[in-house]
Amino acid sequence: MTAEVPSDDFESALRPLWVRAQRGDEAAYRDALGRIAARLRGYFGRRLTGLPDEVEDLVQETLIALHLQRATWDSALPVSAWVHAIARHKLVDLWRRRGRREALNEPIDDVDGARLPSFEEQSTRRDLLVLLEALPAAQRRAIALTKLEGLSLAEASARSGVSVAALKVQVHRGLKRLTMLARGG
Repeated sequence: MTAEVPSDDFESALRPLWVRAQRGDEAAYRDALGRIAARLRGYFGRRLTGLPDEVEDLVQETLIALHLQRATWDSALPVSAWVHAIARHKLVDLWRRRGRREALNEPIDDVDGARLPSFEEQSTRRDLLVLLEALPAAQRRAIALTKLEGLSLAEASARSGVSVAALKVQVHRGLKRLTMLARGG
C-alpha cells in the first residue's frame, strides 16, 4: 500500500508562515493567525449553525490556545493537523459547558462523508497515511482491510491468505504502534 499525501493548499501556505513565526517573524505570525482564523470560522460555523454567536468566541479561544501552546507544535507534523486538534478540543469544551445536547453531539459514524469539510479530510488522511507507512507491511495491510475497508476478520483472512488469529495479532500490534507514533514515540 503506497501512501499518497493529498495536496492541501491551506497547509502549503500555512506551514512556511508558521515556521517563520516560530522563529520570531511577527508579520508571518499575524498572517498565519489570520489564515487560521478564517479557516476556523468556517469549521466552527458548520458545526454551530444553531449557535452563531459562539463561533467568533471559539475562534478567539482557539487562537489564544494556539498562541499559548505554540511551543507544542511538532515540526514533523502538519500545522493544520495541530490547529485542528486544538480547535476540536475547544469545540468539545463548548459542548460540555453548554451541556450535552443530541443536536450538537452527532455521532461521527452517522455523519455523511460528503458533509465532512476538506480541512479535516485532508489533514486527517495525510496524517493517517504517514503513520500507516511507518508500520510493517503485514500490520499495515491488516489494519487497512479491517479498519479502513471494514472487512470482518474472516473476510480479511480470505482476501489476504492470513489466518484470523494472525490478523488479530497484526491489527492489535499495528494499532498499538500507531498509538505510540501518534503520541510522538
